[in-house]
Amino acid sequence: MESSNKMLSIIIPVYNEEKTLREVYNKITKTAFPLNIEIVLVDDASKDNSKKIIEEIAGGAENVKSIYKDQNEGKGAAIRDGIKSCAGDYIIINDADLEYDPQDILTLLPKMMCGDADVVYGSRFSPMMTKVFRYYHYLGNKVLTTASNFFTNVHLTDMETCYKLFRADIIKNIRLESKRFGFEPEITAKITKLNCRIYEFPISYNQRTYGEGKKIGFKDGLEALWCIFKYNILTRTEYYCGKNMPQRYLDVKRLYQ
Repeated sequence: MESSNKMLSIIIPVYNEEKTLREVYNKITKTAFPLNIEIVLVDDASKDNSKKIIEEIAGGAENVKSIYKDQNEGKGAAIRDGIKSCAGDYIIINDADLEYDPQDILTLLPKMMCGDADVVYGSRFSPMMTKVFRYYHYLGNKVLTTASNFFTNVHLTDMETCYKLFRADIIKNIRLESKRFGFEPEITAKITKLNCRIYEFPISYNQRTYGEGKKIGFKDGLEALWCIFKYNILTRTEYYCGKNMPQRYLDVKRLYQ
């Protein structure tokens, strides 16, 4: 992969991740990205020492931005705030736990950087997986992905993946509403309605347990099902596109009216 003068913004939503946050940050900084990066840390009103760790990280690095929320709203709300602060040409989300490996971002970048893709998903359902899934989490993911695929008419293997890489001019001009984990089906519905060019590549995954801090649960699954229906059926394209959305994506909205 050739070097580039473009920049990648990495949003890290944080809620009570004092045990893993610094290691995640170190893994990102040790990754040999072929372009400049900025890291946007969003503390979602953590109750542990996460905020202090973010302050220490941001105080010692020029390419780190920090956002501190007064009240906990959820991952989707943290991502929204992070997107507003991003200055990069491309934007990706990286969880503050150790389930994902930043080295895998290098697998997602080439299609984006050569101009072939608008969005690239990293799929955990591949031979590259490093740890066996817990069955109920696997089943829940497959149910949600299948439901999303049914309504969007695109064949994804992992709609719920954290690693979603976007062109900044697209993601910055999509109005997002979901505050928690409904972000995943919401953004998937909206980029498919805009006829974005979507690619999917395999990534590794090291699933953690609830005892280790995993936060998504059954209620989040129900919310995701509602979001799949809401944003695929009830939401018209023109209601969520910002005025600076590239015209070729706005031109497809008539197909959904």
